[in-house]
Amino acid sequence: MNLTQPTVLGRTNLKVGRLGVASSYGAPCKAFEEAFERGCNYFYWGSIRKSGMGEAIKNICGRGKRNDLIIVIQSYSRSASLMELSCRRALKRLALDYGDVLLLGWYRKRPPRRILERADSMRRKGMFRFLAISSHNRKLFPKLAKENLFDIFHIRYNAAHRGAEIETFPYLQGDNRVGVVSYTATRWGQLLEEKKMPPGEPAPSASDCYRFALSHPAVDICLTGPKNLEQMREALRTLDLGPMSEDELARMRKIGNYIRGIDS
Repeated sequence: MNLTQPTVLGRTNLKVGRLGVASSYGAPCKAFEEAFERGCNYFYWGSIRKSGMGEAIKNICGRGKRNDLIIVIQSYSRSASLMELSCRRALKRLALDYGDVLLLGWYRKRPPRRILERADSMRRKGMFRFLAISSHNRKLFPKLAKENLFDIFHIRYNAAHRGAEIETFPYLQGDNRVGVVSYTATRWGQLLEEKKMPPGEPAPSASDCYRFALSHPAVDICLTGPKNLEQMREALRTLDLGPMSEDELARMRKIGNYIRGIDS
């Protein structure tokens, strides 16, 4: 497995870099442009749409590279009309006619009919091409996969939260496989804190956490949310270091178990 090479995002046939980048944490335009040059083209223009990513998207599109970007627009709205309004505002701010992915955020169960029908209407209007959903309910994804409603799943997965290895990933296989994007790779930064480590164990780096997620064959993309250029460059080290060895994976599981209070 070579993390510097793009992969195909499930049945979408989109060629994507293995790291996705999120807008919400404040990284500057330069950080996102540098990531794009390294092949990171999955741009998660999420619920907090900071200007750094917005400027980078405009610059990249201005260089004639729009077709190389995968722009994800997220909505947490449970109102169908507000969901469409939010998407239109996001596109207007980026000066774009369409996004590539509409992400329905944080559903514990199947979205209601009004949301799915409005999403279908928005897709037919050309506002986006592929539909995604995120959830912390790992058992929801296999059920949704059977219905062929979604093209992409955003799934929480890290060294401390590994339940997807049993409850989700084994059910997302085959030629018609849904694309998988993992998030919270650092467990909201807790996997990076020295004070939370087992005695005598140094804390992993952020790139270690991304490598852990990307070492699982079910994961197409791992999201990173950098605050600055330094954090973006640390995340990009993931691509050069590649997947983890079995010893490295065992260490990450040990740390994850300790943080969650599970006997290793």
